[in-house]
Amino acid sequence: MNDTRRVITLGHSPDPDDAFMFYALAQDKIDTGGLRFDHILQDIQTLNERALRGELDITAISVHAYAHVRGQYLLLNCGASMGDGYGPMVVMKKAVAPDDLRNITIAIPGRLTSAALALKLRLGETPTAVVPFDQIIPAIIRGDYEAGLIIHEGQLTYAQAGLECALDLGRWWKDETGLPLPLGVNAIRRDLGADLVGRLSRILSESIAYSLNHRADAVRYALSWARDMGADLADRFVGMYVNDLTVDMGEAGRRAIREFLGRGARQGYVPGDVELDFA
Repeated sequence: MNDTRRVITLGHSPDPDDAFMFYALAQDKIDTGGLRFDHILQDIQTLNERALRGELDITAISVHAYAHVRGQYLLLNCGASMGDGYGPMVVMKKAVAPDDLRNITIAIPGRLTSAALALKLRLGETPTAVVPFDQIIPAIIRGDYEAGLIIHEGQLTYAQAGLECALDLGRWWKDETGLPLPLGVNAIRRDLGADLVGRLSRILSESIAYSLNHRADAVRYALSWARDMGADLADRFVGMYVNDLTVDMGEAGRRAIREFLGRGARQGYVPGDVELDFA
């Protein structure tokens, strides 16, 4: 097949940070050399499961889940979401001390999410129940669960719902390691071949850089996926997870992923001796 006519399947979540990241690609703002992209928007747990089956050419994936698919996928240096002193939180109607959470069933957004692994690294094995990420806050308000592990924009909106933070995993990780908490990455199929992988890596990096250089337009586009966030809140959320580390995670980002998965392996939560293979 001629690569210039190839359609590349690109999976990412329907969230303002991913929409911002791929604005240039979705709106034909950059030259792709004839390559076309089929944007597949699904929640991160679904994308993790599809990666286990090797279904997408490029996909956003939880760092936690990458440990299970490295045989099929390479990591890209661009497109990472890392919380530098912030990240997933355990929230409740009335907060308790972090160590007291071990006796409470916590709603989590998926067992292969990085948030779930970070929770285990902090608390060990705790009772959990999988709930779609956008239903966790409503479930706590209804009283279905006493506590919930929130990701995405819930990190900015939980207080408006009358909830309190019992544990900020991004803050804990930063204090513990001095590193950003690695949450999501982009992975690309190994069998695409070195030449195409290199081209696609450059195109994705260019898309992210374009959005950062045309921030107002890209944020305006991302608002379509902002789930009731106003422009200011959406811009703040995008700024948390699309930044210099997203253009290129650099050695700090790679070190953070090695430490995160290394701890997970040592504690038996991910397959042992996970090697990181970058495109």
